[in-house]
Amino acid sequence: MTDLTAEVTARGGFIAPEQQLAELEAAEKRAQEVAQLLGGVRDGAWLDAQVFAPVRWAVPGLIPEGFTILIGPPKAGKSWLILSILLALSSGGRALGKLSIDRKQRVLYLALEDGDRRMQDRCRQLLGDDPIPGLFTYVTKVQPGKASAVIRAYLELHPDTALIVIDTLGKVMPQAAPGESSYQRDYRIGGALKDVADRFPGLAVVVLHHDRKATADDFVDSVSGTHGLAGAADTIVVLARKRQSTDGLLKITGRDVAEAEYAIEMVDGRAWVLDGDDLAQAAERARQREEQDGLSETSSDVIAFVRAAGAEGVTAKVCAEKFGKDVYQYLRRQETAGRLVKLARGRYAVSHPTPVSEPSEVSETQGVRKRSDTSDTSDAHPGMPEIPQDDFWSTTPTEPPADGDW
Repeated sequence: MTDLTAEVTARGGFIAPEQQLAELEAAEKRAQEVAQLLGGVRDGAWLDAQVFAPVRWAVPGLIPEGFTILIGPPKAGKSWLILSILLALSSGGRALGKLSIDRKQRVLYLALEDGDRRMQDRCRQLLGDDPIPGLFTYVTKVQPGKASAVIRAYLELHPDTALIVIDTLGKVMPQAAPGESSYQRDYRIGGALKDVADRFPGLAVVVLHHDRKATADDFVDSVSGTHGLAGAADTIVVLARKRQSTDGLLKITGRDVAEAEYAIEMVDGRAWVLDGDDLAQAAERARQREEQDGLSETSSDVIAFVRAAGAEGVTAKVCAEKFGKDVYQYLRRQETAGRLVKLARGRYAVSHPTPVSEPSEVSETQGVRKRSDTSDTSDAHPGMPEIPQDDFWSTTPTEPPADGDW
């Protein structure tokens, strides 16, 4: 009995059959709406029972599946960096010269600032005598407004693609539509790119983008444009390099990676190589560079001497025996700068290191669509994932719901 029927009955009145039918239909419709709205709500018991597939990595510890933005100033070497990664994946080689790729994987490079001749020349410079891998595929021209169509068509033919790169985002970024703010435009495009990556387990979508040019205390703020792009991205990678320097720095943060900085070096003006045998050594080299930046030779030597003592540190007296009595001033100065910490009994040690990004075992943001022990397929279509056919590079923003809900 509906509320209206109960109220009329309580008053001894009469309700027409057609009105009762209308009430029942309205109640049934509302029940269906509620069920649809709350269909995605899950409880802790369901979550606790799941077994999720591990996060897949395009480059172990650096670029996980999902949507990644690679940021850097013009001519910093972003294209050389991403091309070397693409070639490493497609050949089953080593990314950044050190990080092993376990198997050959298909990649697609939207190299929108290059031509065939330059592409061939750069590949040969990076590969040497090795042939250009057949799984390395690229396109240099895309019709305006057709970037998403190209990506959709490629994924329909090759759903096992490991990495898609857009170089650069500015080549395909549309203007904000009338009534749409720059933030809304950026988040719409970023969200669409993330949606493509999320629909294909194991796929990493990386877009190259310029930085703001202005100095930022937080490297995430260096992303050009509004925070819409950074907010939509799963991972942000910033390539920092001073002009005329072969030393570079990769700054990384994201949902599935630990925030970290890794030292890299440019070899022969083109090939970026990890400065160290692995990520842990590269992180240590990055810390050493930061410590030595702007320091005198004596300060650098003092810090290196303290670091060599390990976690237990070294006393100021031992440092004085090595460097003389002036070392006390150097120790206090580096403690104030945060490069050294003073332990008990007058011992000094280097500041605690930043954790190294290691491939995580569980995806926080994409686990539901990758669960391996349940027959629930509400989040993924069996077989080849379906991508919405509306062009996310269109200048028309997504229409809001009629009720204005966000």
